[in-house]
Amino acid sequence: MDDIKTILNAAIKLAEDLGSSAIIVSADVSLEGIKTDVPILFSSRRTKSIIDHLVTTSKPREEKNKGITERITQQSTGIVDQIAEISATEHVLGELKEGIVVGIVETADSIAIIVHYLEENQLVQTLKTLEERVSPNVIRTVLKIAFDISNTGREGKPVGTAFIIGDVEEVMNRSHQIILNPYSGHMDEDRNVLNKKNWESVKEFAQLDGVFVVSEQGRMEAAGRYLDIDARDIRLDKGLGGRHVSAAAITRDTVAIAVTVSESGGLIHVYMDGKELMSIESTERARRFNPL
Repeated sequence: MDDIKTILNAAIKLAEDLGSSAIIVSADVSLEGIKTDVPILFSSRRTKSIIDHLVTTSKPREEKNKGITERITQQSTGIVDQIAEISATEHVLGELKEGIVVGIVETADSIAIIVHYLEENQLVQTLKTLEERVSPNVIRTVLKIAFDISNTGREGKPVGTAFIIGDVEEVMNRSHQIILNPYSGHMDEDRNVLNKKNWESVKEFAQLDGVFVVSEQGRMEAAGRYLDIDARDIRLDKGLGGRHVSAAAITRDTVAIAVTVSESGGLIHVYMDGKELMSIESTERARRFNPL
């Protein structure tokens, strides 16, 4: 449709004029013939938008008209939140630099252009808080591995695990091995999480019971570790199991940071000082558009 092409060209012109870090497209549109130096990322349209549309169209006309303002408000909020979530996720994983992101989002009956400021994003600000305690490279690398584990599991099966990063001596004192430590005796370069060649072994060991212990420098100190921690006063969302609770508790009693991967639901949780700092859906990843 010509109007969609016009909207796309307007969004790209806006992104170029603003010097945007990226354009995020969450709409069923074609970019054939589109040329720009601004990176373009595609994100699939959320199923919820389709469900909302079906529910709306099934209501009586009077109820539709009565709730149209509320529906527009809800859609607008959802559009902004979607671009914010995708932008922050890509920034956390190192795909986007700080700056401005222009989003193109399609709902059941609208297409919107969003301008999002990454510096003001709550998730991005939270990442900066984590980076005051742990090396930015280490926390981002662990999050990348957590996303891979959440998205692909291992041998087709979902996997849940946790990474406890930093304050190694205290964490080791408050935990014990439930299996032989697979990292014991290995050279540093063979257990450094910053070395991408070691990621497959990390994903393999993620199937083991227990948690990973990671140093501030990214050295894998242990896997298959059980946390000996009193977590009775830790309050998390319902449905989160013992792994999440004990991971949160160890960050209360040490200065470590915990990253957990839910076996079901594809959620990544990050804890510090006994509290959840962020929760990210691993399915919110976007794919890069590569023009021919």
